[in-house]
Amino acid sequence: MNREETVFDLIRPGKWQGGVIFASPHSGCAYPDWFLAESRLDALQLRSSEDAFVDRLIRPALDHGAAVLTAKVPRCVVDLNRGPEEIDPLVVGGTLPGMMNPRIMAGLGVIPRVVSQGRPIHDRPIPREEAERRIARFWHPYHRALAALIDEAVGRFGGAILIDMHSMPRDALAHLPRPRPDMVLGDRNGVSAAPRISAGVAAAVAAEGFRVRRNSPFSGAYITATYGRPRNNVHVVQLELDRSLYMDESRVEPRADFDLFQARFTRVVERLARLRPDAGDAAIAAE
Repeated sequence: MNREETVFDLIRPGKWQGGVIFASPHSGCAYPDWFLAESRLDALQLRSSEDAFVDRLIRPALDHGAAVLTAKVPRCVVDLNRGPEEIDPLVVGGTLPGMMNPRIMAGLGVIPRVVSQGRPIHDRPIPREEAERRIARFWHPYHRALAALIDEAVGRFGGAILIDMHSMPRDALAHLPRPRPDMVLGDRNGVSAAPRISAGVAAAVAAEGFRVRRNSPFSGAYITATYGRPRNNVHVVQLELDRSLYMDESRVEPRADFDLFQARFTRVVERLARLRPDAGDAAIAAE
């Protein structure tokens, strides 16, 4: 097994039918022994920042002609939805303050400082060499695979649609008025996908009775910003699922009715897999 195969799973359908890709960059749960030994947190605490079971929820996309890319490396080891330059000087020793944004200041850079509820992962900063090793070993292979898959979709189908799948803690929605959304659609306020594509994603969610909200509190991060190019007929929509719908967040275990939720969400996945990039979207986005 080569190094890149240890970082992610890329599974192709029997017949790729239209350039749709489902990806889950935060569902990885292969925690390296060296990382567990270095962390001040136990395995259950570390898993609190993981998009647990999202990889299982999107796997049925294969049956409907879409490709599926899922991370194996956990988010708290390296965050694949951050840029490699998003280095937190408080977690990586020998790093001068550089590009800062709210994510880095919150401890959620490419090498996270904290997991959910602001719990520090390490007792002390890690060496710069260790941060660079993680980025080279885990971050770059995932993004090479994702970029190549998008390029292949453009070459074969004239465009690509990436559904970037995530999950959100229930308490991340506590500040919102009721009824709170079940899912949050992020397209960077219309920048990362053409209106038709975002509308199609929202309609697929709503068709199963789920409440959907757009771009608040999550509009997308590195992946939507980097790969979403509707002028080039490459559309990226981030979809965040309320974890409490299908899992016990405190135990990081599927709910007893997980299968019922999965069957319902599979119908959403089927509708999303039928979306198609269209050359006309480039003109729409440019207007």
